[in-house]
Amino acid sequence: MAELVALPVASGPTVRAAADAFLDAQPNPNTARAYATAVGKVAENLGEARPLASVADDEVGQALELRWGGAAVNTWNARRAAVLSWLGWCREHGHTAPAVPAWAKRLPPPDSATPVRSKTAIDRLIARREVGLREKTLYRMLYETAARAEEVLALNVEDLDLAQRRAPVKAKGAATRRRGSAAREDAVREWVYWDAGTARLLPRLLKGRARGPVFTTHRRPAPGKVLGPRDVCPDTGTARLSYGQARALLDRHSALAGPGTGWDLHEFRHSALTQLGSTPGVNLLLLMAKSRHRKADSLRIYFHPTGDDVAALTTLLAPGDARR
Repeated sequence: MAELVALPVASGPTVRAAADAFLDAQPNPNTARAYATAVGKVAENLGEARPLASVADDEVGQALELRWGGAAVNTWNARRAAVLSWLGWCREHGHTAPAVPAWAKRLPPPDSATPVRSKTAIDRLIARREVGLREKTLYRMLYETAARAEEVLALNVEDLDLAQRRAPVKAKGAATRRRGSAAREDAVREWVYWDAGTARLLPRLLKGRARGPVFTTHRRPAPGKVLGPRDVCPDTGTARLSYGQARALLDRHSALAGPGTGWDLHEFRHSALTQLGSTPGVNLLLLMAKSRHRKADSLRIYFHPTGDDVAALTTLLAPGDARR
């Protein structure tokens, strides 16, 4: 008769107990209050009553992504740092604790230098055999539209205007406007445009689907996961691909020095706008229309006129006979 072997049961403090102990150990009340928001909300997502030792690294990353994946860079970094301190403190005190996964990496602050990837480098990344069709389409669409990653990931098939190669996205920072009792969704929509590369890939990705998220996971969500009807494909049952999942895939495809060292999704937008800003004939107003920035000052980093550009501009001020 086969011998039954008891599986080990995770021991140690619960998620809630570990969080409370960490916050109580902070000597500065202001620090404790600052940490409480991040640690408390992540603890809620992980399940407060379960043993901390039973939590996987990816669960921590998913909790961070769920709470602050669409937040400002500084907010993401602050919340991530708080959770990092909490889990590090737990390990220092002898508890088995997960870690923040490498794909949930710290983001560069807005005023730091974001790498500009050349068109050739982007083409090579997309052409690699190990990059799947879903990721090829996503990367190409991010580059050609110069849209924000969260905007592209939020698209549904019914949003796409395939004939005109465009789709409406919700304006950054905009809320649904109301006039009387009716919501005015159209008042906060902006158009993003793509070109031939995306146009060739989209039909292959969609495979005839006419509704549901454009970019979906390969598996159906777990039974206990609650998602809105717009975030699940009614035909396949698969869920919308999240920002964190897309970021982890890009890191896997582009990292050269280990996990967490790859490209960031924002680099497609930044690279596209930088290249357009250095293209002859592209002026500030045209680039603003493409980028959908509301302030011209935000676009200054994308314009780098050379001395030859300034000299050519100066010739327009010369007397008529001098330009002949």
